[in-house]
Amino acid sequence: MSDCQDRLPAFSEGSDAVSDPSGPQFLVVGRVIKPHGVRGELRVQIHTDYPERFAVYETLYVGPSFVPFKLKTHRFHHDLVLLTLEGIEDRTQAESLRDQWMWISVEEAVPLEEGEFYSYQAIGLRVVTDEGIELGHIAEIIETGANDVYLVRGAQGEVLLPDIPEVVVRVDIPAGEMTVHLLEGLIG
Repeated sequence: MSDCQDRLPAFSEGSDAVSDPSGPQFLVVGRVIKPHGVRGELRVQIHTDYPERFAVYETLYVGPSFVPFKLKTHRFHHDLVLLTLEGIEDRTQAESLRDQWMWISVEEAVPLEEGEFYSYQAIGLRVVTDEGIELGHIAEIIETGANDVYLVRGAQGEVLLPDIPEVVVRVDIPAGEMTVHLLEGLIG
């Protein structure tokens, strides 16, 4: 997989597909944390593997209605990006965007490399161990600091599987299946 998400309404750039016509029209790249200063600047938590792309985005879409805003400036500050958007000129206007998701158009996404897939494509995959035991289907992807974790729901209940090479053996999006190797302690 190629990107991150934090219980996102759709998923992050580098992890959400462009090639699937039934896929999302917008991809998450950040979430507004709060205003920064008094001139309308926004503190945005980054939700993309490609934060350098803020330099090339022209339009960002904000909130569940995907309201378009022209991106005026960006700068990085610690693990955040500070953005100014056209039409957001003061702290009060910036405050109105607090906790809103920021999106890009799917057409602006970074093309995927061979073997990569978008996060939304993993939701619903059938999960089978390398020993042929069906665990269920991926219901959710949880972003952690180190790696994503797949929440799999099935007959055995919920199973949390880290997205690491030692566990995820194969992902076959066209077949709708993920093969995993269960490390000791993953299932109780």
